[in-house]
Amino acid sequence: MSDLRVRCRNTGKKINVPFGSNLYDVYALADFHMDYGPVAARVNNKVQGMNYRFYNNKDVEFLSLSSPSGMRVYTRSLFLILAKAVEDVFPGAQMLIGCSVCRGYYCELRLGRPVEDEDACKLKKRMQEIIDADMPIRRIQCPIEEAIEMFEKRGMTSKVQLLESLDSLYAYYYRLGDTIDYFYSCLLTRTSQIHLFDLIKLYDGLLLRIPSEKEPWHLEEMVEQNKMLGVIREHHRWQDILGVRTVGEFNNAIKEGYATALVNVSEALQEKKLSNIADEIVERGSRIVLMAGPSSSGKTTTAKRLAILIMACGKRPHIISTDDYFVNRVDTPRDANGEYDFECIGAVDTALFNTQMNALLQGEEVELPRFDFPTGRRVFEGRKLRIGPDDVILLEGNHALNPIFTRQIPEEKKFRIYVSTLTTVQLDDHNHIPTDDIRLLRRILRDYKYRGFTAVETIKRGPSVKAGEEKWILPFQELADATFNSALLYEIGVFRDQVLPILEQVPERAVEYAEASRLRKFLAYFRSIPGDQVPPTSLLREFAGGSSFKY
Repeated sequence: MSDLRVRCRNTGKKINVPFGSNLYDVYALADFHMDYGPVAARVNNKVQGMNYRFYNNKDVEFLSLSSPSGMRVYTRSLFLILAKAVEDVFPGAQMLIGCSVCRGYYCELRLGRPVEDEDACKLKKRMQEIIDADMPIRRIQCPIEEAIEMFEKRGMTSKVQLLESLDSLYAYYYRLGDTIDYFYSCLLTRTSQIHLFDLIKLYDGLLLRIPSEKEPWHLEEMVEQNKMLGVIREHHRWQDILGVRTVGEFNNAIKEGYATALVNVSEALQEKKLSNIADEIVERGSRIVLMAGPSSSGKTTTAKRLAILIMACGKRPHIISTDDYFVNRVDTPRDANGEYDFECIGAVDTALFNTQMNALLQGEEVELPRFDFPTGRRVFEGRKLRIGPDDVILLEGNHALNPIFTRQIPEEKKFRIYVSTLTTVQLDDHNHIPTDDIRLLRRILRDYKYRGFTAVETIKRGPSVKAGEEKWILPFQELADATFNSALLYEIGVFRDQVLPILEQVPERAVEYAEASRLRKFLAYFRSIPGDQVPPTSLLREFAGGSSFKY
Protein backbone atom coordinates (compact mmCIF):
# COMPACT_ATOMS: atom_id res chain seq x y z
CA MET A 1 0.00 0.00 0.00
CA SER A 2 1.29 3.51 -0.87
CA ASP A 3 2.83 5.77 1.72
CA LEU A 4 0.89 8.50 3.47
CA ARG A 5 1.96 12.14 3.76
CA VAL A 6 2.27 13.58 7.25
CA ARG A 7 3.08 17.23 7.84
CA CYS A 8 5.16 17.66 11.00
CA ARG A 9 4.51 21.10 12.48
CA ASN A 10 7.57 20.83 14.77
CA THR A 11 9.91 20.87 11.74
CA GLY A 12 7.66 22.20 8.98
CA LYS A 13 8.54 19.17 6.85
CA LYS A 14 6.27 16.73 5.03
CA ILE A 15 7.14 13.09 5.66
CA ASN A 16 6.25 9.93 3.75
CA VAL A 17 5.15 7.28 6.26
CA PRO A 18 3.94 3.71 5.70
CA PHE A 19 0.21 3.05 6.00
CA GLY A 20 -0.66 2.03 9.58
CA SER A 21 2.39 3.69 11.16
CA ASN A 22 2.02 4.94 14.72
CA LEU A 23 3.20 8.23 16.18
CA TYR A 24 6.49 6.71 17.37
CA ASP A 25 7.24 5.69 13.75
CA VAL A 26 6.46 9.19 12.51
CA TYR A 27 8.62 10.77 15.23
CA ALA A 28 11.57 8.58 14.18
CA LEU A 29 11.10 9.59 10.53
CA ALA A 30 10.78 13.27 11.47
CA ASP A 31 14.39 13.04 12.71
CA PHE A 32 14.48 15.70 15.42
CA HIS A 33 15.12 15.61 19.16
CA MET A 34 12.64 16.60 21.85
CA ASP A 35 13.66 16.77 25.52
CA TYR A 36 11.21 14.90 27.76
CA GLY A 37 9.10 13.85 24.85
CA PRO A 38 7.25 13.11 22.85
CA VAL A 39 4.56 12.08 25.34
CA ALA A 40 1.66 12.71 22.95
CA ALA A 41 0.86 14.65 19.78
CA ARG A 42 -1.75 16.91 18.28
CA VAL A 43 -3.06 15.09 15.22
CA ASN A 44 -5.15 17.50 13.17
CA ASN A 45 -5.20 19.65 16.31
CA LYS A 46 -6.60 16.92 18.54
CA VAL A 47 -4.43 15.37 21.27
CA GLN A 48 -3.71 11.67 20.72
CA GLY A 49 -1.61 9.10 22.55
CA MET A 50 1.59 7.83 20.95
CA ASN A 51 -0.12 4.56 19.99
CA TYR A 52 -2.29 6.45 17.47
CA ARG A 53 -2.01 4.96 13.96
CA PHE A 54 -2.19 6.68 10.55
CA TYR A 55 -4.53 5.58 7.80
CA ASN A 56 -4.91 9.02 6.17
CA ASN A 57 -2.77 12.09 5.55
CA LYS A 58 -2.55 14.19 8.70
CA ASP A 59 -0.93 17.19 10.39
CA VAL A 60 1.12 16.33 13.48
CA GLU A 61 2.65 18.37 16.28
CA PHE A 62 4.56 16.35 18.89
CA LEU A 63 4.15 17.41 22.52
CA SER A 64 6.62 17.30 25.39
CA LEU A 65 6.18 17.86 29.13
CA SER A 66 6.70 21.57 28.47
CA SER A 67 3.17 21.82 27.08
CA PRO A 68 -0.01 21.78 29.22
CA SER A 69 -1.43 18.89 27.17
CA GLY A 70 1.77 16.88 27.51
CA MET A 71 1.88 17.44 31.27
CA ARG A 72 -1.73 16.27 31.57
CA VAL A 73 -0.81 13.01 29.79
CA TYR A 74 2.12 12.50 32.17
CA THR A 75 0.00 13.30 35.24
CA ARG A 76 -2.84 10.97 34.25
CA SER A 77 -0.29 8.19 33.78
CA LEU A 78 1.01 8.84 37.30
CA PHE A 79 -2.56 8.55 38.58
CA LEU A 80 -2.82 5.09 37.01
CA ILE A 81 0.50 3.99 38.51
CA LEU A 82 -0.57 5.26 41.94
CA ALA A 83 -3.89 3.42 41.58
CA LYS A 84 -2.04 0.19 40.82
CA ALA A 85 0.33 0.72 43.76
CA VAL A 86 -2.64 1.19 46.11
CA GLU A 87 -4.26 -1.94 44.70
CA ASP A 88 -1.02 -3.92 45.22
CA VAL A 89 -0.03 -2.58 48.65
CA PHE A 90 -3.43 -1.98 50.25
CA PRO A 91 -5.95 -4.33 48.60
CA GLY A 92 -9.49 -3.11 49.13
CA ALA A 93 -8.45 0.48 49.95
CA GLN A 94 -9.99 3.40 48.08
CA MET A 95 -7.88 6.13 46.54
CA LEU A 96 -9.45 9.44 45.42
CA ILE A 97 -7.59 11.95 43.25
CA GLY A 98 -8.46 15.44 44.43
CA CYS A 99 -7.68 19.07 43.73
CA SER A 100 -4.39 20.60 42.74
CA VAL A 101 -2.78 22.07 45.85
CA CYS A 102 0.77 22.84 47.07
CA ARG A 103 1.92 22.47 43.42
CA GLY A 104 0.85 18.82 43.39
CA TYR A 105 -2.32 16.74 43.69
CA TYR A 106 -4.00 16.02 46.97
CA CYS A 107 -5.16 12.39 47.20
CA GLU A 108 -7.39 10.78 49.77
CA LEU A 109 -6.38 7.27 50.82
CA ARG A 110 -9.20 5.51 52.64
CA LEU A 111 -7.65 2.71 54.68
CA GLY A 112 -10.12 2.62 57.55
CA ARG A 113 -7.45 4.28 59.72
CA PRO A 114 -5.32 7.44 59.62
CA VAL A 115 -2.69 7.63 56.87
CA GLU A 116 0.89 7.40 58.15
CA ASP A 117 4.23 8.50 56.68
CA GLU A 118 5.09 4.81 56.28
CA ASP A 119 2.05 4.31 54.03
CA ALA A 120 3.28 7.02 51.67
CA CYS A 121 6.77 5.45 51.65
CA LYS A 122 5.38 2.00 50.80
CA LEU A 123 3.29 3.38 47.96
CA LYS A 124 6.15 5.45 46.56
CA LYS A 125 8.44 2.39 46.63
CA ARG A 126 5.85 0.30 44.80
CA MET A 127 5.28 3.06 42.22
CA GLN A 128 9.02 3.20 41.52
CA GLU A 129 9.10 -0.60 41.10
CA ILE A 130 6.29 -0.37 38.54
CA ILE A 131 8.15 2.40 36.69
CA ASP A 132 11.46 0.50 36.74
CA ALA A 133 9.72 -2.62 35.39
CA ASP A 134 8.96 -0.72 32.15
CA MET A 135 5.44 -2.13 32.10
CA PRO A 136 3.25 -1.45 29.06
CA ILE A 137 0.18 0.74 29.54
CA ARG A 138 -2.32 -0.86 27.18
CA ARG A 139 -5.27 1.01 25.69
CA ILE A 140 -8.10 -1.40 24.99
CA GLN A 141 -11.37 -0.83 23.17
CA CYS A 142 -14.49 -2.86 23.91
CA PRO A 143 -18.28 -2.51 23.86
CA ILE A 144 -19.22 -0.10 26.61
CA GLU A 145 -21.44 -2.64 28.38
CA GLU A 146 -18.44 -4.97 28.72
CA ALA A 147 -16.37 -2.17 30.29
CA ILE A 148 -19.21 -1.36 32.68
CA GLU A 149 -19.47 -5.03 33.67
CA MET A 150 -15.70 -5.27 34.31
CA PHE A 151 -15.66 -2.21 36.56
CA GLU A 152 -18.85 -3.35 38.30
CA LYS A 153 -17.27 -6.71 39.21
CA ARG A 154 -14.34 -4.85 40.77
CA GLY A 155 -16.62 -2.60 42.82
CA MET A 156 -15.45 0.53 40.98
CA THR A 157 -18.80 2.30 41.27
CA SER A 158 -17.63 5.75 40.19
CA LYS A 159 -16.25 4.27 36.93
CA VAL A 160 -19.53 2.48 36.27
CA GLN A 161 -21.53 5.66 36.83
CA LEU A 162 -19.19 7.67 34.58
CA LEU A 163 -19.38 5.18 31.70
CA GLU A 164 -23.16 5.05 32.05
CA SER A 165 -23.10 8.79 31.34
CA LEU A 166 -21.76 8.13 27.84
CA ASP A 167 -23.90 7.61 24.75
CA SER A 168 -21.13 5.66 22.99
CA LEU A 169 -21.34 2.07 21.80
CA TYR A 170 -17.66 1.48 22.57
CA ALA A 171 -15.28 2.71 25.24
CA TYR A 172 -11.53 2.67 25.80
CA TYR A 173 -10.03 1.58 29.08
CA TYR A 174 -6.43 1.14 30.23
CA ARG A 175 -4.70 -1.93 31.60
CA LEU A 176 -1.50 -1.89 33.66
CA GLY A 177 -0.68 -5.45 34.68
CA ASP A 178 -3.79 -6.70 36.49
CA THR A 179 -5.05 -3.17 37.14
CA ILE A 180 -7.71 -1.68 34.90
CA ASP A 181 -8.86 1.92 34.87
CA TYR A 182 -10.72 4.45 32.75
CA PHE A 183 -9.39 7.90 31.84
CA TYR A 184 -11.16 10.42 29.68
CA SER A 185 -8.04 11.15 27.62
CA CYS A 186 -4.77 9.55 26.58
CA LEU A 187 -1.89 8.20 28.71
CA LEU A 188 1.76 7.30 28.17
CA THR A 189 2.46 3.90 26.61
CA ARG A 190 5.04 2.57 29.11
CA THR A 191 5.67 3.18 32.80
CA SER A 192 9.37 3.88 32.21
CA GLN A 193 8.39 7.17 30.58
CA ILE A 194 7.81 8.50 34.10
CA HIS A 195 11.18 10.01 35.01
CA LEU A 196 10.28 12.07 38.07
CA PHE A 197 7.64 12.14 40.83
CA ASP A 198 7.27 12.12 44.58
CA LEU A 199 4.64 10.97 47.03
CA ILE A 200 4.47 12.26 50.58
CA LYS A 201 1.99 12.30 53.43
CA LEU A 202 0.12 15.60 53.64
CA TYR A 203 -2.20 16.15 56.59
CA ASP A 204 -4.78 13.34 56.44
CA GLY A 205 -3.94 12.28 52.88
CA LEU A 206 -1.18 12.16 50.27
CA LEU A 207 0.42 14.71 47.97
CA LEU A 208 1.46 13.46 44.54
CA ARG A 209 4.21 15.73 43.27
CA ILE A 210 4.91 16.18 39.55
CA PRO A 211 7.64 17.75 37.38
CA SER A 212 7.63 21.46 36.64
CA GLU A 213 6.18 22.31 33.25
CA LYS A 214 8.86 24.97 32.75
CA GLU A 215 11.75 22.80 34.02
CA PRO A 216 10.71 19.13 33.69
CA TRP A 217 13.97 17.93 35.24
CA HIS A 218 12.83 19.43 38.58
CA LEU A 219 9.78 18.71 40.69
CA GLU A 220 7.36 21.59 41.08
CA GLU A 221 8.50 23.62 44.05
CA MET A 222 6.19 22.74 46.91
CA VAL A 223 4.43 25.69 48.55
CA GLU A 224 2.57 25.72 51.85
CA GLN A 225 -1.17 26.11 51.33
CA ASN A 226 -2.63 25.34 54.72
CA LYS A 227 -5.58 27.66 54.23
CA MET A 228 -6.40 26.19 50.83
CA LEU A 229 -6.33 22.69 52.31
CA GLY A 230 -8.86 23.89 54.85
CA VAL A 231 -11.10 25.08 52.01
CA ILE A 232 -10.71 21.70 50.30
CA ARG A 233 -11.82 19.89 53.45
CA GLU A 234 -14.79 22.25 53.74
CA HIS A 235 -15.62 21.57 50.09
CA HIS A 236 -15.58 17.83 50.79
CA ARG A 237 -18.04 18.38 53.65
CA TRP A 238 -20.33 20.22 51.26
CA GLN A 239 -20.09 17.33 48.81
CA ASP A 240 -21.03 14.92 51.61
CA ILE A 241 -24.02 17.09 52.60
CA LEU A 242 -25.29 17.05 49.02
CA GLY A 243 -24.28 13.45 48.32
CA VAL A 244 -22.55 14.58 45.13
CA ARG A 245 -18.83 14.00 44.67
CA THR A 246 -18.59 12.54 41.16
CA VAL A 247 -20.29 13.05 37.82
CA GLY A 248 -22.19 9.78 38.23
CA GLU A 249 -23.67 10.93 41.54
CA PHE A 250 -24.44 14.33 40.01
CA ASN A 251 -26.22 12.79 37.02
CA ASN A 252 -28.21 10.42 39.24
CA ALA A 253 -29.36 13.36 41.38
CA ILE A 254 -30.55 15.23 38.28
CA LYS A 255 -32.21 12.11 36.86
CA GLU A 256 -34.11 11.54 40.10
CA GLY A 257 -35.45 15.11 40.11
CA TYR A 258 -33.18 16.72 42.70
CA ALA A 259 -31.84 19.51 40.46
CA THR A 260 -33.72 22.25 42.31
CA ALA A 261 -32.61 20.94 45.69
CA LEU A 262 -29.01 20.75 44.45
CA VAL A 263 -29.18 24.38 43.32
CA ASN A 264 -30.84 25.65 46.49
CA VAL A 265 -28.57 23.85 48.96
CA SER A 266 -25.42 24.80 47.01
CA GLU A 267 -26.43 28.45 47.05
CA ALA A 268 -27.37 28.30 50.74
CA LEU A 269 -24.01 26.78 51.72
CA GLN A 270 -22.19 29.50 49.81
CA GLU A 271 -24.35 32.25 51.34
CA LYS A 272 -23.71 30.87 54.83
CA LYS A 273 -19.95 30.97 54.22
CA LEU A 274 -20.13 34.59 53.04
CA SER A 275 -22.32 35.50 56.01
CA ASN A 276 -19.70 34.08 58.39
CA ILE A 277 -17.00 36.16 56.66
CA ALA A 278 -19.16 39.30 57.01
CA ASP A 279 -19.62 38.57 60.73
CA GLU A 280 -15.86 38.22 61.19
CA ILE A 281 -15.16 41.51 59.39
CA VAL A 282 -17.57 43.36 61.65
CA GLU A 283 -16.37 41.64 64.83
CA ARG A 284 -12.76 42.62 64.06
CA GLY A 285 -13.72 46.20 63.33
CA SER A 286 -11.99 46.05 59.93
CA ARG A 287 -12.45 49.17 57.80
CA ILE A 288 -10.93 48.07 54.49
CA VAL A 289 -11.78 44.69 52.98
CA LEU A 290 -9.32 43.59 50.27
CA MET A 291 -10.53 40.92 47.86
CA ALA A 292 -8.44 39.20 45.20
CA GLY A 293 -8.63 36.08 43.12
CA PRO A 294 -7.70 34.73 39.70
CA SER A 295 -9.57 35.58 36.50
CA SER A 296 -13.24 34.55 36.48
CA SER A 297 -13.26 33.53 40.12
CA GLY A 298 -16.35 35.69 40.62
CA LYS A 299 -14.80 38.53 42.64
CA THR A 300 -17.30 41.14 41.44
CA THR A 301 -20.44 39.26 42.49
CA THR A 302 -18.78 38.09 45.69
CA ALA A 303 -18.05 41.72 46.61
CA LYS A 304 -21.65 42.78 45.90
CA ARG A 305 -23.12 39.93 47.95
CA LEU A 306 -20.69 40.55 50.78
CA ALA A 307 -21.64 44.24 50.80
CA ILE A 308 -25.28 43.30 51.42
CA LEU A 309 -24.32 40.99 54.28
CA ILE A 310 -22.10 43.66 55.86
CA MET A 311 -25.02 46.07 55.63
CA ALA A 312 -27.18 43.46 57.38
CA CYS A 313 -24.63 43.60 60.22
CA GLY A 314 -25.29 47.33 60.66
CA LYS A 315 -22.35 48.69 58.67
CA ARG A 316 -22.42 50.74 55.48
CA PRO A 317 -20.23 49.32 52.68
CA HIS A 318 -18.64 51.16 49.75
CA ILE A 319 -17.33 49.08 46.82
CA ILE A 320 -14.30 50.50 45.01
CA SER A 321 -12.55 48.81 42.08
CA THR A 322 -8.77 48.79 42.07
CA ASP A 323 -8.96 49.08 38.26
CA ASP A 324 -9.78 52.78 38.71
CA TYR A 325 -6.27 53.27 40.10
CA PHE A 326 -4.50 52.18 36.91
CA VAL A 327 -1.82 54.61 35.78
CA ASN A 328 -2.39 56.27 32.43
CA ARG A 329 -1.73 53.83 29.64
CA VAL A 330 1.33 55.71 28.38
CA ASP A 331 2.87 55.28 31.85
CA THR A 332 2.16 51.54 32.05
CA PRO A 333 5.31 49.37 32.35
CA ARG A 334 6.17 47.18 29.39
CA ASP A 335 7.05 43.49 29.41
CA ALA A 336 10.04 41.72 27.82
CA ASN A 337 8.30 41.85 24.43
CA GLY A 338 7.74 45.58 24.62
CA GLU A 339 3.99 45.21 25.22
CA TYR A 340 2.10 47.00 27.97
CA ASP A 341 2.11 44.83 31.11
CA PHE A 342 -1.32 45.52 32.59
CA GLU A 343 -0.95 42.63 35.05
CA CYS A 344 2.03 43.96 37.01
CA ILE A 345 1.80 45.97 40.23
CA GLY A 346 3.53 48.87 38.46
CA ALA A 347 0.41 49.33 36.31
CA VAL A 348 -1.39 50.61 39.43
CA ASP A 349 -0.87 53.99 41.10
CA THR A 350 -0.27 52.61 44.59
CA ALA A 351 0.81 56.00 45.94
CA LEU A 352 -2.50 57.66 45.06
CA PHE A 353 -4.44 54.67 46.33
CA ASN A 354 -2.72 54.64 49.74
CA THR A 355 -3.05 58.41 50.09
CA GLN A 356 -6.78 58.33 49.37
CA MET A 357 -7.52 55.32 51.58
CA ASN A 358 -5.70 56.83 54.56
CA ALA A 359 -7.50 60.13 54.00
CA LEU A 360 -10.84 58.30 54.04
CA LEU A 361 -9.93 56.46 57.24
CA GLN A 362 -9.18 59.85 58.86
CA GLY A 363 -12.63 61.16 57.94
CA GLU A 364 -11.52 63.32 55.02
CA GLU A 365 -13.37 63.66 51.74
CA VAL A 366 -11.63 62.44 48.56
CA GLU A 367 -12.45 62.59 44.88
CA LEU A 368 -12.32 59.06 43.51
CA PRO A 369 -10.83 58.46 40.08
CA ARG A 370 -12.35 56.46 37.23
CA PHE A 371 -10.17 54.75 34.67
CA ASP A 372 -11.51 55.31 31.16
CA PHE A 373 -10.50 52.16 29.30
CA PRO A 374 -11.30 53.43 25.76
CA THR A 375 -8.93 56.42 26.13
CA GLY A 376 -6.51 54.71 28.53
CA ARG A 377 -6.58 57.65 30.93
CA ARG A 378 -7.56 58.20 34.55
CA VAL A 379 -10.28 60.83 34.89
CA PHE A 380 -11.86 62.70 37.81
CA GLU A 381 -15.56 63.42 37.43
CA GLY A 382 -16.53 64.85 40.79
CA ARG A 383 -17.28 61.45 42.37
CA LYS A 384 -16.54 62.28 46.01
CA LEU A 385 -16.59 60.08 49.08
CA ARG A 386 -16.41 60.60 52.81
CA ILE A 387 -16.93 57.64 55.17
CA GLY A 388 -18.27 57.50 58.69
CA PRO A 389 -17.02 55.43 61.64
CA ASP A 390 -19.38 52.55 60.77
CA ASP A 391 -18.51 52.46 57.08
CA VAL A 392 -16.48 49.70 55.42
CA ILE A 393 -14.61 49.98 52.11
CA LEU A 394 -14.64 46.89 49.87
CA LEU A 395 -11.85 46.73 47.29
CA GLU A 396 -11.66 43.98 44.70
CA GLY A 397 -8.93 43.53 42.13
CA ASN A 398 -5.93 41.50 41.06
CA HIS A 399 -3.44 43.15 43.42
CA ALA A 400 -5.66 43.57 46.46
CA LEU A 401 -3.68 41.03 48.53
CA ASN A 402 -0.25 42.19 47.40
CA PRO A 403 1.43 43.82 50.44
CA ILE A 404 2.90 46.50 48.17
CA PHE A 405 -0.58 47.64 47.20
CA THR A 406 -1.61 48.62 50.76
CA ARG A 407 1.77 49.07 52.41
CA GLN A 408 0.91 52.47 53.95
CA ILE A 409 -2.44 51.37 55.42
CA PRO A 410 -2.39 50.15 59.05
CA GLU A 411 -2.65 46.37 59.30
CA GLU A 412 -5.37 46.45 61.96
CA LYS A 413 -7.67 48.24 59.51
CA LYS A 414 -7.41 45.54 56.81
CA PHE A 415 -9.23 42.26 56.20
CA ARG A 416 -8.07 40.13 53.28
CA ILE A 417 -10.22 37.68 51.30
CA TYR A 418 -8.98 35.29 48.62
CA VAL A 419 -11.64 34.10 46.18
CA SER A 420 -10.75 30.63 44.91
CA THR A 421 -12.54 28.35 42.48
CA LEU A 422 -12.11 24.71 43.40
CA THR A 423 -13.30 21.89 41.17
CA THR A 424 -17.02 21.33 41.71
CA VAL A 425 -17.13 17.56 41.25
CA GLN A 426 -14.72 14.94 39.91
CA LEU A 427 -15.42 12.80 36.87
CA ASP A 428 -14.73 9.73 39.01
CA ASP A 429 -12.31 8.59 41.73
CA HIS A 430 -9.25 8.91 39.45
CA ASN A 431 -10.36 11.55 36.91
CA HIS A 432 -10.22 15.06 38.31
CA ILE A 433 -11.41 18.24 36.61
CA PRO A 434 -8.69 20.92 36.90
CA THR A 435 -9.76 24.01 38.82
CA ASP A 436 -8.49 26.13 35.93
CA ASP A 437 -11.08 24.50 33.66
CA ILE A 438 -13.99 25.80 35.75
CA ARG A 439 -12.74 29.35 35.41
CA LEU A 440 -11.99 28.86 31.71
CA LEU A 441 -15.58 27.73 31.06
CA ARG A 442 -16.86 30.78 32.92
CA ARG A 443 -14.56 33.05 30.91
CA ILE A 444 -15.52 31.50 27.56
CA LEU A 445 -19.21 32.04 28.29
CA ARG A 446 -18.78 35.59 29.62
CA ASP A 447 -16.43 36.69 26.82
CA TYR A 448 -18.76 35.31 24.16
CA LYS A 449 -21.96 36.80 25.59
CA TYR A 450 -20.72 40.18 26.77
CA ARG A 451 -17.36 40.98 25.20
CA GLY A 452 -17.77 39.67 21.66
CA PHE A 453 -14.84 37.23 21.89
CA THR A 454 -14.86 33.78 20.32
CA ALA A 455 -13.78 30.67 22.22
CA VAL A 456 -10.61 30.66 20.08
CA GLU A 457 -9.68 34.13 21.34
CA THR A 458 -10.41 33.29 24.97
CA ILE A 459 -8.47 30.01 24.86
CA LYS A 460 -5.57 31.71 23.08
CA ARG A 461 -5.24 34.28 25.88
CA GLY A 462 -5.23 31.51 28.50
CA PRO A 463 -1.42 31.12 28.86
CA SER A 464 -0.83 34.87 29.36
CA VAL A 465 -3.70 35.08 31.87
CA LYS A 466 -2.27 32.12 33.78
CA ALA A 467 1.24 33.60 33.77
CA GLY A 468 -0.07 36.84 35.25
CA GLU A 469 -2.00 34.99 37.94
CA GLU A 470 1.01 32.89 38.93
CA LYS A 471 3.17 36.00 39.27
CA TRP A 472 0.80 38.55 40.81
CA ILE A 473 -2.13 36.75 42.48
CA LEU A 474 -1.44 33.17 43.58
CA PRO A 475 1.70 33.94 45.66
CA PHE A 476 -0.41 36.02 48.07
CA GLN A 477 -3.37 33.69 48.63
CA GLU A 478 -2.07 32.37 51.95
CA LEU A 479 -2.02 35.95 53.32
CA ALA A 480 -5.82 35.97 53.30
CA ASP A 481 -7.78 36.16 56.54
CA ALA A 482 -10.56 34.19 54.83
CA THR A 483 -10.78 32.11 51.66
CA PHE A 484 -14.05 31.89 49.78
CA ASN A 485 -14.68 29.03 47.34
CA SER A 486 -16.81 30.47 44.54
CA ALA A 487 -17.35 27.13 42.78
CA LEU A 488 -20.88 25.74 42.90
CA LEU A 489 -21.44 21.99 42.80
CA TYR A 490 -24.10 22.32 40.11
CA GLU A 491 -22.48 24.89 37.84
CA ILE A 492 -21.14 22.62 35.08
CA GLY A 493 -24.67 21.28 34.62
CA VAL A 494 -25.83 24.85 33.97
CA PHE A 495 -22.92 25.78 31.71
CA ARG A 496 -23.06 22.55 29.68
CA ASP A 497 -25.71 23.50 27.13
CA GLN A 498 -24.55 27.12 26.95
CA VAL A 499 -20.84 26.48 26.42
CA LEU A 500 -20.95 23.42 24.15
CA PRO A 501 -22.33 25.36 21.13
CA ILE A 502 -19.62 28.02 21.60
CA LEU A 503 -16.88 25.36 21.67
CA GLU A 504 -18.34 23.66 18.61
CA GLN A 505 -17.64 26.84 16.64
CA VAL A 506 -13.88 26.36 17.06
CA PRO A 507 -12.58 25.25 13.63
CA GLU A 508 -10.42 22.15 13.34
CA ARG A 509 -7.66 24.17 11.68
CA ALA A 510 -7.23 26.28 14.85
CA VAL A 511 -4.56 25.22 17.34
CA GLU A 512 -7.15 25.90 20.06
CA TYR A 513 -9.28 23.07 18.66
CA ALA A 514 -7.40 20.59 20.90
CA GLU A 515 -8.38 22.48 24.06
CA ALA A 516 -11.94 22.97 22.82
CA SER A 517 -12.24 19.23 22.10
CA ARG A 518 -10.99 18.36 25.58
CA LEU A 519 -13.49 20.71 27.21
CA ARG A 520 -16.34 19.41 25.04
CA LYS A 521 -15.47 15.86 26.01
CA PHE A 522 -15.76 16.34 29.75
CA LEU A 523 -18.82 18.61 29.44
CA ALA A 524 -20.59 15.82 27.57
CA TYR A 525 -20.47 13.60 30.68
CA PHE A 526 -22.79 15.95 32.59
CA ARG A 527 -26.56 16.07 32.55
CA SER A 528 -27.78 19.62 32.04
CA ILE A 529 -29.66 21.86 34.46
CA PRO A 530 -31.92 24.57 32.97
CA GLY A 531 -30.48 28.04 33.46
CA ASP A 532 -33.80 29.40 34.75
CA GLN A 533 -33.26 27.42 37.96
CA VAL A 534 -30.28 29.63 38.89
CA PRO A 535 -31.25 32.39 41.35
CA PRO A 536 -30.76 35.99 40.08
CA THR A 537 -28.32 36.66 42.94
CA SER A 538 -26.17 33.62 42.13
CA LEU A 539 -22.50 34.12 41.36
CA LEU A 540 -23.05 32.14 38.14
CA ARG A 541 -25.19 34.98 36.80
CA GLU A 542 -22.02 37.07 36.46
CA PHE A 543 -21.10 34.76 33.58
CA ALA A 544 -24.39 33.32 32.33
CA GLY A 545 -26.38 36.56 32.50
CA GLY A 546 -29.63 37.50 34.21
CA SER A 547 -28.08 38.79 37.44
CA SER A 548 -30.05 41.09 39.70
CA PHE A 549 -26.78 42.91 40.43
CA LYS A 550 -25.64 45.80 38.27
CA TYR A 551 -22.21 45.36 36.67
